[in-house]
Amino acid sequence: MIRNAKIEDLNEIMNIYSIAKKFLRDSGNYIQWKGNFPPKEMLENDIKKRQLYVCEDEKIYAVFALIFGEDPTYRVIENGSWLDDSEYATIHRVASNQTKKGIMKEIIAFSQEKINHLRIDTYVDNYIMRHLLEKYGFSERGIIYIYDGTPRIAYEFIK
Repeated sequence: MIRNAKIEDLNEIMNIYSIAKKFLRDSGNYIQWKGNFPPKEMLENDIKKRQLYVCEDEKIYAVFALIFGEDPTYRVIENGSWLDDSEYATIHRVASNQTKKGIMKEIIAFSQEKINHLRIDTYVDNYIMRHLLEKYGFSERGIIYIYDGTPRIAYEFIK
């Protein structure tokens, strides 16, 4: 089941991000989600805006943000272009505690029920995420730069 995250979920959510960061490092991705990213304040803000979601059965096993409207980091895209300029939502900060398989499929299906135009980005060395995005119908669109200036590979899906 996927539901909106609540403030009382925050400790469990922070733990999931810790596990996910360790998984990234163990997979050879040493750049993405450095330091205390995502900061607790960002997650609290996401919860207040009702754009942070958790996947749970008896316990929370994954977390992600689904943000509707223009993402400022997507205004400029290099070495490519967007398929469409219609309204979209962006999937951000996907993380799991590694206890379940098929989480990305679940998140994408949930997001596609809400809107038929999705965008997402990931670090070049996040080969697992890149493979999953292509497997679930996203197309690589080009390079965008996030808030700290680092490049990300941008993907898009239109139903």
